[in-house]
Amino acid sequence: MAKKSSQVFCRATLFSNSNKVMAKVDKKGIVRGKAGSVVYRGYRELNIIQGKPRKFEQTSASIQASTEFGLSSTTAAVIRQAFEPAYVHRDGEAVSRSTQLVYRGLRGSLTASSGQRDLHDADLNSIIGMDFNIKSRLSEVLQVSQRVERDEEGRLSVFMGVLNAKTDLRVPLSISKPVSKYRIRFSLIGFNFRKEYYEYLEVKDVEFRWQGKLEAQEIRFDTRPEADQLLMLSVSLLAYSETRMEEGYVLLNSKEFSPCSIIAAFHAEEPGEYPAGPVNMTLDEAQQLRGESICNMCYEGNRLLRDQERRNIKMPATTTTITTKQRPKVDENKVHFQPGKRVSFSSKA
Repeated sequence: MAKKSSQVFCRATLFSNSNKVMAKVDKKGIVRGKAGSVVYRGYRELNIIQGKPRKFEQTSASIQASTEFGLSSTTAAVIRQAFEPAYVHRDGEAVSRSTQLVYRGLRGSLTASSGQRDLHDADLNSIIGMDFNIKSRLSEVLQVSQRVERDEEGRLSVFMGVLNAKTDLRVPLSISKPVSKYRIRFSLIGFNFRKEYYEYLEVKDVEFRWQGKLEAQEIRFDTRPEADQLLMLSVSLLAYSETRMEEGYVLLNSKEFSPCSIIAAFHAEEPGEYPAGPVNMTLDEAQQLRGESICNMCYEGNRLLRDQERRNIKMPATTTTITTKQRPKVDENKVHFQPGKRVSFSSKA
């Protein structure tokens, strides 16, 4: 008769007499909680130990740094939300990656200083090439040339090179085996972070069979953007499998395969001034005519900039006096050494 094996899990506890706070070991062997001045926490399979957070007096530089990071975070969140219909599935690190790219763009601004700038002042080159799913980079999956141009009226045109599905697509076997057709989707969105809205301007699709070919072509957008809109254009690749159902096709994109990237970004011609208070989210007459395509932002950037300005006004100006120890005057006529006599290197001053 076979004996049943049994496992016994023991929970360890770290106890601190100084502040009577305990840290416990969970079933996975990760220490969690506080013990003295140390905080234990887990991240995936790692056990992280860090110092206990404490309050400290913020300086003007620290306020600017925290405001800039918060503004980058809320701006990146708006971009991810706006392009969600385009990328369908994003990877788990898209949040931190997009925030870093926006932060890099703000830091690269040549028109405004820290604490007085948003994405309308940023270097948009850092946004170009932003992938929403790092597991399937668009540049690696769709190997075809794309060039974006903007005419005098603000309309965009994409010039796409020749495409051969057999040689220019790098898709995993789980997609290439059941796929029936592909769709390249170009999504154009206009943003205004100072008025806290974005608008879906136009979507262009190019379809081809799983072993098809496409000639070089121009994809022209007919929509003329408003002068206050910052433009972003994304390209995504969608794979479909043909079925016997009434719908005809089923989307194959998943978290493992959903390539989408921003390929172009253009500054607004007239972004407007920073709002002095909360933005009125009511649409004007011109916006009401195209109201279905306009979305209000969940954006905190303008509030962060206003809060920083108020905190800088309340913060007293501090001056720092730097004092230096002056050396005693030395008589130049005095002989500092005598020949044939030992001299000590120790200072007698």
